[in-house]
Amino acid sequence: MSTKSLNEKVANATKWSGITEIAAKLVSPVTTMVLARLLTPSAFGILVTAQMVISFAEIFTDAGFQKYIVQHEFKNDDDKLKSTAVAFWANLIMSMAIWIVISSFATPIASLVGCEGDGIVIAVSCVCIPLEAFSSIQMALFKRDFDFKTLFWVRIIGILIPVVVTIPVAFITKSYWSLIIGMIALNFSNALLLTIKSKWKPKWYFNVQRFKEMFTFTMWSMLEAISIWLTSYVDIFIVGTMLSQYYLGLYRTSMSTVAQITSVITAATTPVLFSSLSRLQKNKEEFNEMFFKFQKFVGIVIFPLGVGIYLYSDLITSILLGSQWNEASNFIGLWGLTSAVTIVLAHYSSEVYRAIGKPRLSVLAQWLHIIVLWPVLLFFINEGFKALYVARSLVRLELVVVQLMIMAIVVKMNVVRMFMNVFPSAIAACSMFFILLFPRPESILLQMVYVVISMCIYFAVLFLFKEERGICINFKSMLLKK
Repeated sequence: MSTKSLNEKVANATKWSGITEIAAKLVSPVTTMVLARLLTPSAFGILVTAQMVISFAEIFTDAGFQKYIVQHEFKNDDDKLKSTAVAFWANLIMSMAIWIVISSFATPIASLVGCEGDGIVIAVSCVCIPLEAFSSIQMALFKRDFDFKTLFWVRIIGILIPVVVTIPVAFITKSYWSLIIGMIALNFSNALLLTIKSKWKPKWYFNVQRFKEMFTFTMWSMLEAISIWLTSYVDIFIVGTMLSQYYLGLYRTSMSTVAQITSVITAATTPVLFSSLSRLQKNKEEFNEMFFKFQKFVGIVIFPLGVGIYLYSDLITSILLGSQWNEASNFIGLWGLTSAVTIVLAHYSSEVYRAIGKPRLSVLAQWLHIIVLWPVLLFFINEGFKALYVARSLVRLELVVVQLMIMAIVVKMNVVRMFMNVFPSAIAACSMFFILLFPRPESILLQMVYVVISMCIYFAVLFLFKEERGICINFKSMLLKK
């Protein structure tokens, strides 16, 4: 594939991936606003616990095969199709086995994760595991081929599931079961649509030797996934067992609210970047240029988002969650600010490691973070909820340092260039704090005006930099291009 052809595919894939996430985020906040007013924080806490168990189980069912299909350079189409079949059946068989095991021990598992008496919730919700396994390999093939337009239509139908399933059930039951039923319906929809749309259809083929060859790569991807899971969910386990379901719902919903905003960019760019870097893994110069191109674009969008979340956390909480979630406001603000730094300087490092076939570097980074994260959480949870979320937000910056060190020492990436690459957008975002000099309005309408003023300040400063100005101007033409 020529560089020009790849760049065109990357641009088109990024466009469709971005449109997908924007469409999702137009619907998700609406469903969140409705559900947050129909259900209590405790109901969301139970959902979070179920998702924690599911996400951990899916580490073993996928075992990194999806990443292998995207990253690996196959000899020919026949080689790719055989590996795809092996990955599919390995995923499906392991997922069914794990679902049976979880269902058999659902009651003790529920007690272990702080949901005593809710074993049936764990057993039922984990039907998502085989459903996810059934569609994950088809999704990998679409990503490998940069066919994000097809994934767009599948996702659009999926994001309507909460509107047509979850919310109506929540109105009727006022129960956490509405969230569980909605989650299952979403996974079923994805499995059905991806199977229908995919050119590849499941056919029985399994080769033990091929499985072993694939597992040498996927083993490290699986260990990486376990490490990321521990980083993402260890605090959920600690809060759920040492505090209450109320605080667990408050804690996780604060994080997910920020993620709903920032993932417009991260979810749109991460799979495209991984696919792109995987195709360029043997060309170091073009590989680096592709990485820096993505990082600069992400910095332009994410830095003002992070600062904006911090400055207007009260407004975001009021609009998206409602008055019963006011205690989450400060956490949302701080988490949004640190998310911006983490995403721009550390998040995409893992895609670099995977693309060059070294997911073990991500495992190393995650464990160097975990050995700091766990003691911090265990100490500050005894100091109260505020101390906990402040510590949890700030300790993320340690992972940034770790990722930068690995990128510099092992990958030989120019870390100084990484900083200079996003320096203009960082300076422009910092200028948004100028709004703090103005009196803080109580009116939501006036606060929205302040948001617009902050955006104007940001772009006024950003446009002082020639390259950033060019990117913003050319962005419109990229969106309009078919």
